[in-house]
Amino acid sequence: MIGALLIIGFLLLMLAGMPIAVALGIAGTAVIVLTGMDMPWFGLFTLQQSFSASIGKYPLLALPMFVLVGSAFDRSGVAIRIINFATAVVGRGPGMLPIVAIAVAMMLGGISGSSVAVAAAIGGVMIGAMSRAGYPPAFSATVIGSATATDILIPPSLAFIVYSIMVPGVALPDLFMAGLVPGVLAGCALIVPAWWLSRRHGFGETEADLPRPPFWKSLREASWGLVTPVLILGGMRAGLFTPTEAAVVAAFYVLFIGIFIHKTIGPKELYEIFADSIRTSAVVMIILGFAGVFSYCVNTIGLADLIIHWFQTLGLGGFGTLLLILVVLTLLGILLDGVTLFMVFIPVLLPLMNFYHWDPIWFGVLMTMVLALGQFTPPMAGTLLITCRLANIPIEKTVPWAGWFIVSFALAIALVLIEPQIALWLPQALRN
Repeated sequence: MIGALLIIGFLLLMLAGMPIAVALGIAGTAVIVLTGMDMPWFGLFTLQQSFSASIGKYPLLALPMFVLVGSAFDRSGVAIRIINFATAVVGRGPGMLPIVAIAVAMMLGGISGSSVAVAAAIGGVMIGAMSRAGYPPAFSATVIGSATATDILIPPSLAFIVYSIMVPGVALPDLFMAGLVPGVLAGCALIVPAWWLSRRHGFGETEADLPRPPFWKSLREASWGLVTPVLILGGMRAGLFTPTEAAVVAAFYVLFIGIFIHKTIGPKELYEIFADSIRTSAVVMIILGFAGVFSYCVNTIGLADLIIHWFQTLGLGGFGTLLLILVVLTLLGILLDGVTLFMVFIPVLLPLMNFYHWDPIWFGVLMTMVLALGQFTPPMAGTLLITCRLANIPIEKTVPWAGWFIVSFALAIALVLIEPQIALWLPQALRN
């Protein structure tokens, strides 16, 4: 009964329009009060303890720093220079600009870690360029919206940071390494329909007439940005700094590029960057704190055992249960932000993961992939909404194109589901 109150109460509050953090907090507080009627202050002291324990963790210091990286990156001028370099490498011709957009999204994912920031940065440049080359705005918005959704897979990833904090025994560097190959696989899966649809419909026929940026000049201008992923991942791999310290180094480096190299960040922009980072980090921390309260309630009332028993009665087995969970998470990812879903559902899914002995790193990558899929699946796709706004079109116009990218991305998820070593071999190889 109390377990039903926790889950159904949270869902009803969320559907009523309550912010996620408030819905988690009210549902969790109600359960704590009901189970602590014979305790001083109805056991509400556990509310503060659970909240503090959820956010009082050293690795979580990396989160506001990587949020700062995303905010600074959007204004640093890195995106346009990497786009020019990618165009110089790939060249001009029908279907080339979509490939450039996807490749750049993957590269910038290794700098920002924020799909929203990359969607805004790339969309602001590429949608106009693709329009001038003869690509329909709806197609351009779909390409960029789907490409930037992969950024929560390619490190640094806010989703991986949250997952490593909420799942005991999972090292953040291992998660970062595990996301690399699936992230590249997902990007390649998006390139196939982008190139094929462009060729099939004759998009970008005037693209070959556009000037190709000079290779060495564009490489020199983009080099500052291209070094950033190497700095972050290489520094961690070499043992020069921890993931938390890497976040600080990355934030300082991106700010340095914007202020002193590209000179696109002044005092006004610097204030906006820090203000935006503080607001975003505060929201994430509040949600994470109340997610800790929610997790405490799940464990205290024995809801985990009930969930496991319910899935056992379905008779699906480990693989069938995992498949069902991924489908449900994909549907939820259409409605909610991916990082938020991590905070809400990991406490519920963790007992199932332990019961069926799923590798926690592999499961984290799979969960991130299906949530990335939801980020560009209409009608509530987060990154797609941004690119549609930049293209000045309603999201409904992207539906005929989005289906091709959704199917292709789903096939990439299926490969990682069937063959876990796609995600696991790199962290295993680096440990040996």
